[in-house]
Amino acid sequence: MTTRSYRTEPIRITDRDPMTDFEALDITLLDTTRRVFRSGSGPAVIVMAEMPGIYAHVLRFARMVRDAGFTVWLPALFGTQGGPVSAGGGVATMVRACISREFNAFRANRSSPVTVWLRALSAHVHPLCGGRGVGAIGMCFTGNFALSMMLEPSMLAPVLSQPSLPLLDPGGLDIAPDELEAVKTRLDEEDLTVLAYRFEGDRFCRAERFAAFEAALGDRFHGRALRDEDGLPDTPVRPHSVVTLHLIDEAGEPTREAVDEILTFFRSRLSDE
Repeated sequence: MTTRSYRTEPIRITDRDPMTDFEALDITLLDTTRRVFRSGSGPAVIVMAEMPGIYAHVLRFARMVRDAGFTVWLPALFGTQGGPVSAGGGVATMVRACISREFNAFRANRSSPVTVWLRALSAHVHPLCGGRGVGAIGMCFTGNFALSMMLEPSMLAPVLSQPSLPLLDPGGLDIAPDELEAVKTRLDEEDLTVLAYRFEGDRFCRAERFAAFEAALGDRFHGRALRDEDGLPDTPVRPHSVVTLHLIDEAGEPTREAVDEILTFFRSRLSDE
């Protein structure tokens, strides 16, 4: 058996990131104002944080997207903004989100209401940033949102990272059936695809969910399941967060390859070149 060695992870979930390289904006759309953080230049990519919010590992990924030539837009949908992360704070954020009317945490075949605002955000940032359209990635609690955002014509590159809603239905989808059908029609008519990632042993995003996406979207859905051992070891939770907490940022590592695939996907769909 080959023994794998890992570079010491320089980021801890208890770190506080000052976010001085991001501009904080209060954006009002559809009579609702939300704080959104922006950084970079080039076509727009909306990065929707996982629980418990915009913490150090999410910001590392956002900077990877920015440094690849995109303008990153980070909407503050819940929880921390810059960290740090604590067990108690994370649980409190999850409870508040689960009972919020903005999120469809438990019932399948319904779209989270917050996705309507996120679609408006996509339409807002596209003319500001140029390019052929907008990309988006959701993670965990927000993992399904990029799919619903495909109802906005400017959204061209949706990525679902460990989509975990609805929490109590492993094979359920966090999107209304009529919206799902409209997204499927658009994917077919415009020759678009959806990327998705999960770890094989993830209890929140199980194989049943990817199977449901495949049944609904056919070959327009490109899902990839990484082995649990491909994730960063010795973290507070078992492998779940493909591009953030459990990313091993080294060449040849499957999680880093997933990041590179996502960046290539954004580039191919959004760049004018």
